[in-house]
Amino acid sequence: MNTFFPHALARPMWMLAVFFGSAVIASPGMGAALDPAAIGKAAGVEATRQDDGAVKIGWARADVPVTVDGMRLAPAAGLGSWAAFVPMGERAMVMGDTVVFQDEVDAAMDAAFAHGLQVTGLHNHFFFDEPKVYFMHIGGEGEPTELAGDVKAVWDAIKVVRSARAQPAQGFGGATPTPGKLDADALARIVGHAAPVKDGVAKITIGRSGRMQGHAVGASMGLTTWATFSGSDVLAAMDGDFIMSADEVQPVLRALRHAGVHVVALHNHMIGDAPNFYFTHFWAKGKAATLAQGFRAALDAQAAVPTH
Repeated sequence: MNTFFPHALARPMWMLAVFFGSAVIASPGMGAALDPAAIGKAAGVEATRQDDGAVKIGWARADVPVTVDGMRLAPAAGLGSWAAFVPMGERAMVMGDTVVFQDEVDAAMDAAFAHGLQVTGLHNHFFFDEPKVYFMHIGGEGEPTELAGDVKAVWDAIKVVRSARAQPAQGFGGATPTPGKLDADALARIVGHAAPVKDGVAKITIGRSGRMQGHAVGASMGLTTWATFSGSDVLAAMDGDFIMSADEVQPVLRALRHAGVHVVALHNHMIGDAPNFYFTHFWAKGKAATLAQGFRAALDAQAAVPTH
């Protein structure tokens, strides 16, 4: 069983044989090689074999003009989405990086999950960029042409967003929360952790323990999951951060998106930690109790991950 790409078990197995139109070509005494033509056809773009044997596809984001530090940036200077495929036993593995503007992240991430891909990173590459550009890393394992179709689905979801609005949006939409009454006790009951209030903001903090550079560390060193609630019971904003082991990342991300919570970053905070911890930051608006229930659902999804 492959624990890094668990969705691979749902993919059909395929034989390593030489036949016309296959995404995998094998010769006696040689390892399997991927077929760029088949992968490109499934992805809807040209695919080329690289010097190291990987097959790569790309999409230059020339559809939205971007400036960085006042300079117009050409797509070739780092505004290209790509995915690379390599053989992995009787399957293939894909890794890629997708350029996303802020209003495209939800659609791209939802499409990745719907098609069995993992989201392995979400962060920025620039400062002083207009509009803001982010990069969503994806991965997966399975039959190569199906993987190519999965990547195409992510890129197509982005194109749907852009076809509806040429320029990236300036917000998620909806009403803006204003200061009001928050029932912190009700939030605490929903989540199962205390929600002390400071300056009108209710904050839930859940500590975790681990090791860093061989030393025991805990919540005070940043090993926490937390969520804050601002506004009122009727309309609140929730922002926060989940600390996760590698196996917990996908369940937490999926649970947050299922609850309608926007995932705004996925990255590491430290080096030399054991286990390796990852952090996802999130944002949502709505009824305070509904937001708390979404947070609780992500905590439950995390708790359901088997420990090793």
